[in-house]
Amino acid sequence: MRILCLLLIWQTTITALGKTIAVGLGGDFATLEAAESSIIAGDTVLLLDGVFSDGTQFLTQLNGTVNAPIVIRAQSSHGAIFQGGTEAIHLVNCSFIELNGLVIQQQTGNGINIDDGGDYTTPTHHISIVNCIFQNMSGSGNNDLLKLSGLDDFLIKNCAFINGSPGGSGIDMVGCHQGIIEDNFFDQAGTSGIQAKGGTRFIRIQRNTFKDIAQRAINLGGSTGLQFFRPPLPDPITDAFEAADLEVFSNVFIRSWSPLAFVGCVRVQVVNNTFYQPENWVLRILQETTEPGFLPCGDNQFQNNIVLLSHDITEVNIGPDTDATSFTFTNNLWYNQSDDNWSPLLPVLDSNQVIGNPMFLDAANADFSIPNSSPAVLAGKKFPNPTHDFAQHSFYDPPSIGAYEGHESITASEYLVQDNHIIIGPNPTENTIVIDGDFKHADIQVLDHNYMLVDDLSLSATPVTIDLNGLPNGLYFIRIKSSLHAAMEVVRVIKMGQ
Repeated sequence: MRILCLLLIWQTTITALGKTIAVGLGGDFATLEAAESSIIAGDTVLLLDGVFSDGTQFLTQLNGTVNAPIVIRAQSSHGAIFQGGTEAIHLVNCSFIELNGLVIQQQTGNGINIDDGGDYTTPTHHISIVNCIFQNMSGSGNNDLLKLSGLDDFLIKNCAFINGSPGGSGIDMVGCHQGIIEDNFFDQAGTSGIQAKGGTRFIRIQRNTFKDIAQRAINLGGSTGLQFFRPPLPDPITDAFEAADLEVFSNVFIRSWSPLAFVGCVRVQVVNNTFYQPENWVLRILQETTEPGFLPCGDNQFQNNIVLLSHDITEVNIGPDTDATSFTFTNNLWYNQSDDNWSPLLPVLDSNQVIGNPMFLDAANADFSIPNSSPAVLAGKKFPNPTHDFAQHSFYDPPSIGAYEGHESITASEYLVQDNHIIIGPNPTENTIVIDGDFKHADIQVLDHNYMLVDDLSLSATPVTIDLNGLPNGLYFIRIKSSLHAAMEVVRVIKMGQ
């Protein structure tokens, strides 16, 4: 039986309130910097297809409004390529801006840098980065694909972070707050896939894939110079932390040296994730910032997670100056493929622990969904969040353990709806998937996990039926451009089989 499991990735679609400014060869301006003085709230900056290799594009104090954001988007999805230079784009003290459909590659510094200009009392805020590809960094040190410092109220969605600098991160956050990082793909993104430190707080990281990260797929905290914390640390320092109140929900971790590191963080929830074959540790509990006034790493939760090991490793690495016994472990499923009599060694009791094979449908092709017969089904503990799994299905009550809900009453019935215009389903399906909506025609492309074209159904009349029989199992993307959408809508697809 062939099954297609869909993860719907929406992107913000904003009705243009101002003018459209074309940037690029043959446009109104050659570069973003040249266009900056002409951009006002509500404008759309259309980046014409082509390669932009003009060095760092600095945009300073460029501000939209809540009702009239500034949209900077590619003419066609991934057609505007920022290549080389120290950085592609650097936003300083900006607000209400959306970056959409860009490719950022081969920079020697950071791919995109967004910061508050060093004034920690006025953060950059309300920035959305959607449907962008960050790849193939040319830096070799602490260079990040996406660097965020002093950014509040942000969204990073449906982006790919691939082949980052060996000393950097896919996304590096210093003193960032109220952000959502969801539905992204991280593959060899650097030392870390995501790093959150320097007073970072209230970040939700959900439904992402982390694959083959060199060290820590997610670094929950870290080590930051005291002068860089946002907000600034009090004098004297009391109750300080590198990161707090983070949520890690419904993600998939594939290998990596250590998928998780809790480093000087507090009140972090790691719930309903799937960890597949971590290489050296499942998680680390560390305290790298030890100055007086900093709370020890503790009061964190690890719940409803699946951990599958290929061999014996140290499950939890605990460093000095931490409070590992204040962690909560509950309702996790553990399985060691090399030893049927194995059980994990943890710092505290894992209440309602399950030891058993989760029965992934096709792990070799990155399909970590589970059948109704999996021991993970109905074995989780009900929490207010997350409400939805990796495939955006609702969790049953009680939920399954892991990133995927396996209860057949949920997974067999739900359709996915995007922007009230596009309907995709049924989900899952054995052989075909139907795309429909209140539009007449759509350009539809099926891409593999390397964004290579697999099938082109351009100018197809809706409803469109995609035959899955000829596709091998694995991760795919579907690009959809309809008469009602100026920009591409992207659906992430996992072809499943059993």
